[in-house]
Amino acid sequence: MTDFEYYYNDVPGKGLCRNNLIYTSLISKDKKVFCQWYHNDTDYHKGQNQVVDAHLMKEKWDRELCYLNFMSTYYPNLVPKVLKIDLIEKKIYLEIDGVDFWQQAGPDIQDYDSVLPDWRDQMLDIMRAHKDLGIYKYSLHPSSYFVVNGRLKSINYFFCYTDSDSEISLRSVMSHISEDRQADLFPKMAAMGIDVDKPTPFKDIQMLAFESFKTNFPPDFMDKCKKIYA
Repeated sequence: MTDFEYYYNDVPGKGLCRNNLIYTSLISKDKKVFCQWYHNDTDYHKGQNQVVDAHLMKEKWDRELCYLNFMSTYYPNLVPKVLKIDLIEKKIYLEIDGVDFWQQAGPDIQDYDSVLPDWRDQMLDIMRAHKDLGIYKYSLHPSSYFVVNGRLKSINYFFCYTDSDSEISLRSVMSHISEDRQADLFPKMAAMGIDVDKPTPFKDIQMLAFESFKTNFPPDFMDKCKKIYA
């Protein structure tokens, strides 16, 4: 597939910023295909590369393939259609219809209702699907969703775990959490009694993620998401 360009989010006060901290985001010029390229591209990341360890990049690629396939098998209506997977280039091509949910809503105002009036119900369905499949998903930023034919589609399954995984410490995953979100996370971790350097139950990290994303979604909605995992 050709005719792709870097995909950025237009962030208030910052201008064009990378869409993802781990992979390189590409989009077709007609905005119909999104490509997750698991390649540490310095030009795309503008010299602010965070995930530079090849083994960590491979782990994220493996998790993306695993859980995207899991969702595509059991809940195909909740994720974009996979058009192609290039195992050599480590590229996943997804069918979309325009820019991501956050960008459509306007990052400065985050007016999701104007984009998709029933987005809350649809996102809760996605959270319930994750819970049903035993998935803990921590990449919840509104740019991790696209709208296709009026349906909300979830992406970014690289930051997922199940109870079959060994517990992780928050410190071990800081390289793929933005500095702004890290600043928000630390006081919340302290309030929840989470030690950043100690292995933490995945459910606790999920609750922490919901708390953190109250900066991007209405707090009462995030509380509804928490109840799904309670």
